[in-house]
Amino acid sequence: MAYSNNNLNLEKMLLKFLADEDPMLSMLKWLCEQLMEIEVSAKINAIKSERTPERTGYRSGYRVRRFDTRLGTMYLFVPKIRNGGYIPFFVTEKKRSEAALINVIQEAYINGVSTRKIEKLAKNLGIDSISRSQVSQITKELNDQVAAFRQRPLQETYPVLWIDSLYEKIRVGHQVKNLAVAVVVGLDENGKRDILAIEPMYEESETTYQSLFDNLKERGLKNVWLVVSDAHKGLVKAIQKSFIGCSWQRCKVHFMRNILAHVPAKGKAEFANRLKQIWLQPDMESAQAYANSFMDTYENKYPGAIKILEEGLEDSLQFYTFKRIDHRKISSTNILERLNREIRRRTAVVGVFPNMDSYIRLITTYLIEYSEEWSTGRSYVKPEIIQLTKEDILKAA
Repeated sequence: MAYSNNNLNLEKMLLKFLADEDPMLSMLKWLCEQLMEIEVSAKINAIKSERTPERTGYRSGYRVRRFDTRLGTMYLFVPKIRNGGYIPFFVTEKKRSEAALINVIQEAYINGVSTRKIEKLAKNLGIDSISRSQVSQITKELNDQVAAFRQRPLQETYPVLWIDSLYEKIRVGHQVKNLAVAVVVGLDENGKRDILAIEPMYEESETTYQSLFDNLKERGLKNVWLVVSDAHKGLVKAIQKSFIGCSWQRCKVHFMRNILAHVPAKGKAEFANRLKQIWLQPDMESAQAYANSFMDTYENKYPGAIKILEEGLEDSLQFYTFKRIDHRKISSTNILERLNREIRRRTAVVGVFPNMDSYIRLITTYLIEYSEEWSTGRSYVKPEIIQLTKEDILKAA
């Protein structure tokens, strides 16, 4: 199927990509076909169905051609020209062009989909006449896909939310600032994970987190049982105000780091090995008993560390109240660690992003693929476990 300048229904386009077995391959196929249309239009000096005295040739339908890439095999609808023929630039110089074409996608995101930048990249790939309006049409559709994903409706209930923030160097005006981007992952009632939000923050505060949660509610979210995050004061206050009756689990990994920061290097290994046993106990009562004994042992030796442990212990043990769910999955934000590592691996090569939009565009496009993988894969928590937990909550209410 060839995409010209039709005003496609953006929602249907996004759903098409998400429904495909390999969303990223589908996006690459779409971009290849867009670039072929541009190249043919430049070759004959006329877009499809355009009447102009400058026209130098005519289209003659399409032919199907197989094209193997590192992302997989795809079948393209290649435009035909009546006289002279047409072979796409990425077929005539396959290895160089295929790699460069993928770079076009990456560079487009990284550079804020700059028209000037894409023109330069396209010329390097062999397209000498690409207009700004044609580039704008392609980039608009990419932007709309990202916006549709970030604004899509949500389910009413997500039993668990995991929240963490990434920090990147992003240019704001003439200054380069370290800015935060909050990523929210939710567990739905079918036990599937989903990426609910990728939200930029020009400052981390109660107000910005409150705005994030308000946006989730506007998109349909109503009920949350447990939120897992670090102990940022603004975030914790926003959770308490936004989700009445919801439990807050202080991420045990972040908590341990906070505690260990007050232990000298010489004794840190032994202390850490004993400390982590608190969250490996079979139930909350055992964890509290072990923690009390642990604090008695180290109170005089490491008073700063023990003070932090004592103040935050209760919040770090909330996962025990959800007895049916695997505690390893809801006691920390480790579910986001892999996402964060993969995102940073891609953003590290950029250094400083030209603006916040370019950063959001890059990581959202990557996270769309994760969302699709999670929605079609195995449940993170069995649906029957979710249902039994729900019944436990209703009985306790």
